[in-house]
Amino acid sequence: MENIALIESFSEFKDDKLIDRVTLMAILEDVFRNALKKKYGSDDNFDIIINPDKGDMEIWRRRIVVADDDLDLENEEITLTDARKIEPDFEIGEEVSEEVKLIDLGRRAILALRQNLISKIHEHDNTNLYKQFKDLIGEIYTAEVHHVRPRVVILVDDEGNEIVLPKEKQIPSDFFRKGDNVRGIIESVELKGNKPQIIMSRTADKFLEKLFEQEIPEVFDGLIMIKKVVRIPGEKAKVAVDSYDDRIDPVGACVGMKGSRIHGIVRELGNENIDVINYTSNLQLYITRALSPAKVSSVKIDEEKKRAEVFLKLEEVSKAIGRGGHNIKLAGLLTGYELDVIREGITAEEDDVELTEFSDEIDGWVIDEFAKIGLDTARSILNQDVADLVRRTDLEEETILEVIKILKEEFED
Repeated sequence: MENIALIESFSEFKDDKLIDRVTLMAILEDVFRNALKKKYGSDDNFDIIINPDKGDMEIWRRRIVVADDDLDLENEEITLTDARKIEPDFEIGEEVSEEVKLIDLGRRAILALRQNLISKIHEHDNTNLYKQFKDLIGEIYTAEVHHVRPRVVILVDDEGNEIVLPKEKQIPSDFFRKGDNVRGIIESVELKGNKPQIIMSRTADKFLEKLFEQEIPEVFDGLIMIKKVVRIPGEKAKVAVDSYDDRIDPVGACVGMKGSRIHGIVRELGNENIDVINYTSNLQLYITRALSPAKVSSVKIDEEKKRAEVFLKLEEVSKAIGRGGHNIKLAGLLTGYELDVIREGITAEEDDVELTEFSDEIDGWVIDEFAKIGLDTARSILNQDVADLVRRTDLEEETILEVIKILKEEFED
């Protein structure tokens, strides 16, 4: 194979992989030098001239002329007789430059050369891809669904890069079809062998924070700061916001008129319920705001234990705890305190019974369902409206009426 033909085949990689001229030349030279080392033991006395744009290449071997009787020739040496075959006027001690044809390396060496080039270019691509996406970690990225599998969705971006969206990084209500555009954040880039694996997430708290930056100009411009975000993906989220500018209402600006600004974010997250609250360094007020929509009567804080007792009227308890306990859990995560709900107006002497005392008559899963919305005593249930209980739990009206009947009989007795 002639030099020019080999270079032409190598130059195909430049177009396919969009490698710049300087990088391609460096890779080609590295590959050729490795081949020369294998054949001659050293490449120190070789000059490689490559022009991938024109599709030509030259390899020149430099050697010092030595006497014919020098039987222990080094790579860098050539006998006087051999030197004069190149040019008849060479003398001992002079330097001879001779062009080396790739065909002189042998067919096997040329095939290995090509394979080595492919490997080096893939390595270069993977290194660049790894660096590119490492810089994008924590940023929103959009890609198209290429393949949907039970435990993972494979996405492809505009440049053909493969991105992985694992099941556990998807919002529970997510449903994707081939060709759908998907937004998420680049959560991590991991090297699997020599190939980078790019992981996307839609469940990370950071994704919601970045959506605020994209959708709300004041957040993007830095006029409103996102102090903290906590989420139960697809269910509920709380976002604490603040502003140094007293003229700006951070919550109002984020939510928008009739929720117009936040509506797009809610829709993107599968109708995730988002509470936006004003951040404050006043811990009591912060905890009170974090438990919204419940109205808190008072808060008693134990800073050493990172716990707080939250006092609420009976009708506010279920709001504070929220469906499935989501509200109080997120409030605790937002404030960094473990929150204990204390019902106001209930004394030790007051006639009430823990719901667990009825486990012989009421199924455990039914008791758990009431506990999820903060109702764990007989009177806390009897004080509720039946229609409201049906709406806030996953229980049928018939089941709730049966429970109420059992509880009423206890007090009648």
